Amino acid sequence: MDAPPTQYALRDGNHIGYQVWGDGPIDVLEFNNGLMISIDETIDEPNWLRYEESLAGFCRLIRFDALGLGLSDPFPPGVQPSISGWALDALAVLEAAGGHQAVVLASSGGTFPAVWLAAHHPERVTSLVLINGTPRVLWDEDYEIGIDPNVIDSNIENIEKPHTMALENGVPNDIAIYVPSLSHRVGFREWWGRAARRGASPSTAIAWNLVSFGADVRSELPAVSCPTLIISHTDTFASLVEHGRYLSEAITGSRFVTLPGTDMLPWAGEFDSLVDEIAEFVTGQRRGHQAERTLATVLFTDIVDSTVRAAAAGDRQWRSVLDEFDVNVERLLARFDGILVKNTGDGTLARFASPAQGIRCAKAMVETAQNFGVEIRAGLHAGEIELRGDDIGGLAVHIASRVSALAQSSEVLTTGTVRDLVVGSGIVFDDRGRHNLKGIPDEWQLLCVEKA
Repeated sequence: MDAPPTQYALRDGNHIGYQVWGDGPIDVLEFNNGLMISIDETIDEPNWLRYEESLAGFCRLIRFDALGLGLSDPFPPGVQPSISGWALDALAVLEAAGGHQAVVLASSGGTFPAVWLAAHHPERVTSLVLINGTPRVLWDEDYEIGIDPNVIDSNIENIEKPHTMALENGVPNDIAIYVPSLSHRVGFREWWGRAARRGASPSTAIAWNLVSFGADVRSELPAVSCPTLIISHTDTFASLVEHGRYLSEAITGSRFVTLPGTDMLPWAGEFDSLVDEIAEFVTGQRRGHQAERTLATVLFTDIVDSTVRAAAAGDRQWRSVLDEFDVNVERLLARFDGILVKNTGDGTLARFASPAQGIRCAKAMVETAQNFGVEIRAGLHAGEIELRGDDIGGLAVHIASRVSALAQSSEVLTTGTVRDLVVGSGIVFDDRGRHNLKGIPDEWQLLCVEKA
């Protein structure tokens, strides 16, 4: 799945970047988790992507970056981040997205503005969902479950000097705290570091950390009157389950659910049970899983240098070439028993029951494209996919997309999984070695189809 387009809300003349995922009947307004990672990075982290797609399966999910972070404008001179400002950013986004009321969903540090919003604007919040949340981070005489205040200094030092960050069993401290289950996945540490750097400058990150560590919304909790679901994982850093229990006791009528897990962020580890709890709370029924997955071979194709070719040919002529080529693609899919999932602008996403038919169709597409003076590349992977109406999702789709991106002009590239499934078919491959696929666990053997 491609990320939805970025849109912008205006608050006090500043642009707040947001995205709308899904088209369900219920608006869910999601506060990012308090880290400095922009929502625009979701598409490159498969766990996070699948989590958001799961949520968007039963609602219209509205996600945004607070002012100063990610997709949004930097802070104007003299303006500092605040919990109330974060909440007002959310209201501006809700208005821009055409909503008036919403379920408010927040995790970890996003709890602070979510609670503030529910307390100060109850007419806008239909219900509240808090995941691994806390009303206050730091220890105090009247909040003994808080953590040592010295953590502020060490956290700021990690931002200013990331190369000196302490390790816990060989894992960077921030990853060990927030997403321990993903700490040893291939490519994850690189993505985490890169995404954090892109999300905020060091000075902005420090300012936001000071706000989050200094926040205390305990006085707001009695004013929260909407239905509230509080979910805590049982084995996280800082015993967040106790913080969740505190929230549940302070918010009248709230429901408190504990789930096993060590990850502070909801999208790490196993999150299906968590999403099921949210879906039931929001819609009144749990998601169905029994008929959502099937085995398929996924094909992605992409026109090479499409922008350059379009500029050289002119819009009208290029559109004519693409329209004629699309007709031929549909004919080839019919010939090889393929199902067109969607056109991707300058490419195609299709699925096949037979991996051999998928390969032969891809080779035929390459040859047909050449007849039109067009060069395409293609990538295939076989695995379980999720059926979402006419669309498809799941890790197998992301793998096929990554494989296609690595293919050269007029090349059909497959994973070793596909090769193993077509043994005896007469299809000839050239081994291209093992590769890391961006955002995908482990290394993958890739092969070029020489003859089909």
